[in-house]
Amino acid sequence: MAETHVLFVEDDDVIREATTLALERDGFVVTAMPDGLSGLESFRAHRPDIALLDVMVPGMDGVSLCRRIRDESTVPVIMLSARADSIDVVLGLEAGADDYVTKPFDGSVLVARIRAVLRRFGHAGGRRGGATGGEGQSTAEERGVLAFGDLEVDTEGMEVRRAGAPVALTPTEMRLLLEFSSAPGTVLSRDRLLERVWDYDWGGDTRVVDVHVQRLRTKIGQDRIETVRGFGYKLKA
Repeated sequence: MAETHVLFVEDDDVIREATTLALERDGFVVTAMPDGLSGLESFRAHRPDIALLDVMVPGMDGVSLCRRIRDESTVPVIMLSARADSIDVVLGLEAGADDYVTKPFDGSVLVARIRAVLRRFGHAGGRRGGATGGEGQSTAEERGVLAFGDLEVDTEGMEVRRAGAPVALTPTEMRLLLEFSSAPGTVLSRDRLLERVWDYDWGGDTRVVDVHVQRLRTKIGQDRIETVRGFGYKLKA
């Protein structure tokens, strides 16, 4: 983790300084900014490995900053929100955030969530480009390409196409789609998806799942993932 660069945007001086020190003690390199505009400039200048964005920061709020970052990059984003029931949580996830942490938070909890996000991003990145296309791989299935109607999921190259056109997914969205495509027609509970995609080994907030499923639907087709009320979701075979 010594080389992991964290962009931390927080306007509260005490929280910013204390959290920066806690992250640095755990081996992270931290760039801390007090507002959204300086946070965006720092992101563009340094291209951090992960961004921690407080929702309520001056200049450009955290949700808007997350949206700007997502327009330019798939770098993981964790939102920091003062209230677990705040609409800002959902807005942040809809803007492209991968997870959120509620304030006040324990430093060890924040570090654990950062590492969980980085693990799943590292897993997705490590598999990118795995398709070889060499001799003896003449079929799509042998190349790790799964087809569901006009939707094609390349599980080796980590690429998705819909009606032949590439679909841009964040690593979290890709991992979510891989879970669905590995068991088409099977209902996957929100708890299972939290465990497999978000690396939670405890019950988390299922809004994270619901918002990401909706984001995925907008990219691969609204009718591709079916809601099974009271149980979870399934990918239509």
